[in-house]
Amino acid sequence: MIYGAKGGRVCIGDTDMDYISFGKGSEILVMLPGLGDGIMTVRHMAVPMAVQNRVYAERFRVYVFSRKNHLQKGCSTREMAKEQAEAMRLLGIEKASVLGISQGGMIAQYLAADFPEMVEGLVLAVTTAGDNEQLRRVIGHWIKLAKRCDYRRLMIDTAEHMYTESYLKKYRLLYPLLTRIGKPKDFNRFLIQAEACISHHPDPALEKIACPTLVLGGGRDKIVGEDAAKELAKRVKNSRLYVYRELGHAAYEEAKDFHERVMRFLVQSVDMQLA
Repeated sequence: MIYGAKGGRVCIGDTDMDYISFGKGSEILVMLPGLGDGIMTVRHMAVPMAVQNRVYAERFRVYVFSRKNHLQKGCSTREMAKEQAEAMRLLGIEKASVLGISQGGMIAQYLAADFPEMVEGLVLAVTTAGDNEQLRRVIGHWIKLAKRCDYRRLMIDTAEHMYTESYLKKYRLLYPLLTRIGKPKDFNRFLIQAEACISHHPDPALEKIACPTLVLGGGRDKIVGEDAAKELAKRVKNSRLYVYRELGHAAYEEAKDFHERVMRFLVQSVDMQLA
């Protein structure tokens, strides 16, 4: 299997959680994806995700986690972080570097704050510290579309808010295909996760994050807002900040150096812990 990629499930209470793993390194990297997880989990995505994130495979054993398959209504990002910590322990992961993207970054904030012994380095990408009117407006609209089961408009509106215009010129050609595949049986997981994004208010927990932290943002982010990364970095002590000024919410896909930048930071963080 490419890069040792494989999928798995870990039991959490009366349900389970999908994850994939790849890489052959001695350190652990946990990756937490964004709200798209509410539409489709990482199940069956081991090989494509390993190829897409292969830069980490030599140094790290990488685990990419979905949220639970059956989420309770009203489940918060803090509760998701608690469940994430439980899943890691069940898999024997005592300490890891963590990369959280968008909603995954919200969960990662609580993971680092509430379980500091488990996080040795943290990257928070295109995410927010809460109190975000832009986020509430955009995701509020997605919630309305999901409640109407309007998958086509939900996927198009998501793409239009995520990517830069130059990227969309090519991406729009795929809309007829992308809006026909991947539709979930129901939108319950998406709706619960979307509501959790809107209600994400991590203060004062952010003050408890003590591990080395890198905050990455998009200067033209139409989902969490252009200043979200700067505001988050102000609240996490001793954090570093880098903003891709010409990119938006999909900076983690569009920036050619995104994964190399994350990799350099995490390696430095791990080496500092070992020194």
